[in-house]
Amino acid sequence: MKPLKFKALLKQTLWGGERIIPFKNVDSDLTNVGESWEISGVEGNETCVAEGEYAGRGLNSLIEEMKGDLVGKKNYERFGNEFPLLIKFIDANDDLSIQVHPTDELALRHGKNRGKTEMWHIMDCDADAYLYCGLQKQITPDEYKAMVNDNTICDALCKYPVKRGDSFFIPAGRIHSIGKGCFLLEIQQTSEVTYRIYDFDRKDKEGNKRELHTELAAESINYEVLNNYRTDYVPAKNQGVKLASCPYFTTNIYNLDQPLTLDISSLDSFVILICTAGKGTVTDNEGNVITLSTGDSILVPATTASLKLEGELEVVETYV
Repeated sequence: MKPLKFKALLKQTLWGGERIIPFKNVDSDLTNVGESWEISGVEGNETCVAEGEYAGRGLNSLIEEMKGDLVGKKNYERFGNEFPLLIKFIDANDDLSIQVHPTDELALRHGKNRGKTEMWHIMDCDADAYLYCGLQKQITPDEYKAMVNDNTICDALCKYPVKRGDSFFIPAGRIHSIGKGCFLLEIQQTSEVTYRIYDFDRKDKEGNKRELHTELAAESINYEVLNNYRTDYVPAKNQGVKLASCPYFTTNIYNLDQPLTLDISSLDSFVILICTAGKGTVTDNEGNVITLSTGDSILVPATTASLKLEGELEVVETYV
């Protein structure tokens, strides 16, 4: 079974920008595309194979048929027919709401399937772009609620000017928000459980403010204060550099200008490759060849033993 490309789901939003369509080089006249769901098993938002013998097949139906051969034996035992990751490109042309996600344990307590841990990798941004991630000072749950009520919650958050290549790991419980002008890759647990903390006191066209989840968020926030929430890593040529490692995903980045072979035989997991710049080819150990260009995402089945990457490529790799 060769690596699979999927047809992305383009999501128009009020806050969406104009970067995604040209980045992915797709034929579309859509405007204000805020998200491109690259690989998704979310019910009602399932991506389908774009080409080859499985063209038109939804991701979930492939898992039901191929089970551990596609996702890995341990992953299939853990997640069943549900794909565990959701891969997105996000283009924010406005500040997004400040939010937090619960842990699995807390989500289950409130009747949800799971919480959400995620990560961001900046692919492009405006010169003055920024985002919020983590607390910059110690506050209590009661102080948090008071700051939401008097519109000062941003004063408690770390505000990061960003540039291309910046990466942020966002475990469940960490307050965060994408700022205007950020174009990024998001890798997350398959979960849409989000608690909105603050929406900059904005109103919709009817004059109504969006619902806030103050109590649920207060329960979900990890109030620990860290010195730095940005991922520290040293870029390197022609070798993998780790961006994140947690129980839900491991993510590495490769900046290649010469061929590189990845031995993935011991992972017992699917592998997703996301091309964030350049063009090249991926050849698996069975000789299957698939092209990889800027904006492409491919799913490599767990039965694959090795991959040879050729071309000038920047590739983000993630697996469970």
